[in-house]
Amino acid sequence: MVTLGSVPERLARNRYELDEGESHIQVDQDAVRRTGCGPLLVAICSAHVYRLEDDGSVGVEYAACLECGTCLAVAPPGVLSWHYPRGGCGVAFREG
Repeated sequence: MVTLGSVPERLARNRYELDEGESHIQVDQDAVRRTGCGPLLVAICSAHVYRLEDDGSVGVEYAACLECGTCLAVAPPGVLSWHYPRGGCGVAFREG
């Protein structure tokens, strides 16, 4: 029987190549305030990429992104500008 390990152990096997200074996620803070979707982005992201700041804005830790696209599916139109990191950067999954 093959033991797969816990989710954190399996994720630790992935490779991340950070695109220094080039976030692939941009958040329109005015749209966040207008729609009130900040708590939703924080709650829906399993990688904990988003955080609520004291002023109600949404902070982004793009280096943690697993590129799953869940945030794009739930964010109201115009809140996120998201694209895949440039070639060779981002997450490379080593396990399926």
